[in-house]
Amino acid sequence: MSSNGIIVVGGGLVGAAIAYGAAKSGSAVTLLDQGDVAYRASRGNFGLVWLQSKGAGFPRYARWSRDAVDHWDPLASELRELTGVDVDLQQNGGFWIGFSEKEVAEREAMLAKINAADGRTPFEMLDHRELKARLPAIGPKVAGGSWCPLDGHANPLKLLHALHAGIQALGGRICNGADVAEVCPLGEGRGFRARGSDGRQWIGEKIVLAAGLSNSVLAPQLGLHAPVVPNRGQVLITERLKKFLPHPTNKARQTAEGTVQLGFSVEDVGLDDGTTVAAIEWIAKRAVATFPILSSVKLVRAWGALRVMTPDGSPIYQESARYPGAFTATSHSGVSLAGSHAYEIGPWIAGVKSAPEGIEEFAGERFLDPDRKFSNAH
Repeated sequence: MSSNGIIVVGGGLVGAAIAYGAAKSGSAVTLLDQGDVAYRASRGNFGLVWLQSKGAGFPRYARWSRDAVDHWDPLASELRELTGVDVDLQQNGGFWIGFSEKEVAEREAMLAKINAADGRTPFEMLDHRELKARLPAIGPKVAGGSWCPLDGHANPLKLLHALHAGIQALGGRICNGADVAEVCPLGEGRGFRARGSDGRQWIGEKIVLAAGLSNSVLAPQLGLHAPVVPNRGQVLITERLKKFLPHPTNKARQTAEGTVQLGFSVEDVGLDDGTTVAAIEWIAKRAVATFPILSSVKLVRAWGALRVMTPDGSPIYQESARYPGAFTATSHSGVSLAGSHAYEIGPWIAGVKSAPEGIEEFAGERFLDPDRKFSNAH
């Protein structure tokens, strides 16, 4: 049995960013990582650092996302200096691309509503001609799109590697192969215990449940509510190409290595993270319709991964009222929100910063309101 200050259950992007922030705040942190057998959402993350469209119908989430994009450049620089890992951040704006006038009009109405809340979500709507002037490779089937100058992209796997390396550089500990099956309080003032399926146990003064899909089972054990479900996304990658895409889009992005990542599907298939011919064909056809230049390139890889989704697509952050010192944190936007997890949530849990303003709006209990209408806009 190992005793620690803060135990973070879940070594993916959300848990790693929070653990990094807590370790940077001076806490003794142990990150429990299930390892390669985990349904690692970062494997299927499209890598977007994305503001536009976040928070439709949920103004607090829109503000949270806006603050997160401001955290990204400092985080990338800090990780590079501390660990030597460059996460390939490019934050010079991004495009959403639509195929019909109706789709574009609906997009404009949604973005206008988000921005009306506090005026911090800048965007510009572009017709086909205007969009082609900025992205010459788009095809004739594209009707138009939206542009946000604050958007960008990064490499999710390099980010995960950098966060893990950063935790260790700051004195934190990472336990691999930790398949946590049970969490429990040890009594008032005595902390919490996490028990692995192999019998290993860890005790900490505080505990953070950032275990992705496992949060739905673990959270109730500490008086918390996290109704997360899996959502499969399939992604394709092409051979390396000469640079033609200077900005990320919602349908394709060109990586620092020159490959083009194409995505993504949205599938309710339970815990199946496989691939299907139908989804691969659909993603490829949409990509070619967007950028006809891709019609002759080779696809070199296709894979599926499970996202961790809440009913409204927005995060859950909460400290247990029944067992103070126990927290839950989950979000499918592990890349976009990494800076906020490292600079806001981690220090809050470590006790060196106050709770972020309005954090109670992210409590999982919001899903117990029978009159709540979920927009699933994220």
